[in-house]
Amino acid sequence: MSDETTAQRDMLDVSSPPIVQPDREPADLPPEEIARLTDDLIDAFKTVYDPEIPVDVYELGLIYKVDLKAGGHVDIDMTLTAPACPVAGELPIMVEDAAKTVNGINSAKAIVTFDPPWTQARMSDEARLALNML
Repeated sequence: MSDETTAQRDMLDVSSPPIVQPDREPADLPPEEIARLTDDLIDAFKTVYDPEIPVDVYELGLIYKVDLKAGGHVDIDMTLTAPACPVAGELPIMVEDAAKTVNGINSAKAIVTFDPPWTQARMSDEARLALNML
């Protein structure tokens, strides 16, 4: 994982905790497992692209937070580039499906929020480069 991706992973949640926040006692989920799940979930999110933008949802900064729940469930707080996004119904399902490809994740629910609203400031440098914004 690049330094850029690591830095972005650490700032995904608007309150700045790590992307994966376990909803279990530390004894139930070792730190190594949290780190593996975090890396694997990021890799999975990087396979999901907005059909109109040639950048994945992770690099666009659309994934705000992932809460790991008991039984291998994840709640994914995410946003869209605009409330009237043409793929508003499809993109959350694509994110859920990607999360469920991760070993140890049995179910996923993407929750779309517009608070805070997405801005271009959430995009990684990689996304900006792909969109000729650097």
